[in-house]
Amino acid sequence: MHRDQATDELGAPMAAPAATLPAATLPAATLPAATLPAATLPAATLPPAPLLGEGGRRRALRIGLGGPVGSGKTATVAALCRELRAELSLAVVTNDIYTTEDAEFLLRHAVLPPERITAVATGCCPHTAIRDDISANLEAIEELEAGVGPLDLILVESGGDNLTATFSRGLVDAQIFVIDVAGGDKVPRKGGPGVAGSDLLVINKIDLAPMVGADLSVMARDAHRQRGELPVIFCSLAREGGVGEIAAWVRERQAAWARG
Repeated sequence: MHRDQATDELGAPMAAPAATLPAATLPAATLPAATLPAATLPAATLPPAPLLGEGGRRRALRIGLGGPVGSGKTATVAALCRELRAELSLAVVTNDIYTTEDAEFLLRHAVLPPERITAVATGCCPHTAIRDDISANLEAIEELEAGVGPLDLILVESGGDNLTATFSRGLVDAQIFVIDVAGGDKVPRKGGPGVAGSDLLVINKIDLAPMVGADLSVMARDAHRQRGELPVIFCSLAREGGVGEIAAWVRERQAAWARG
């Protein structure tokens, strides 16, 4: 495995780009620039990734999953893998700052064969590796496609970040942003590019709402005010079938992608 450079004593990233941790193996939609406040866009926004892979075959759809720490991103990835693995050829790239924790979780739960799960240790703020310097994630994707391709779908999970996290258009084709009710019903109202501009907003752990005093109707109202017509899914991944609506959305996106 390639490893990332360490941070300095203040926790700031070193100059070198994030490195890929291949061997432990297990993607996606464009956030249009116009939907994001100018301040949240990187200085040099990359163009969309090439659509064709080797041999002229349309490459795998890449869906990015972002959101705060503990919101349920890895649980969403795991549930999607279990739901879709019989019908799609898929793989996963996880991102953590210093560890391969999320990839190890997926491997322990055998959601995909090991060669389809790979980890990137960013060594820096999570959004840096998914938006500003995406080279390590692109390398991980290329290694997956070379090792187990051709693929239909690649899920790219960001490390836990705040509400400003967004994926580069050069890395993914669509983005799912995952929040949960444990932070209170104010979270959708706070907005940010992930809440307002992601292709799909997932509000997870709705079973906990009575315990934390979160009003789901308030969250729904504020989410729709932030997002307009963009979709919002309320779910509890801890419940059987909790990933059903998310999986249906992914299937629809992947089918449209395959048709071109």
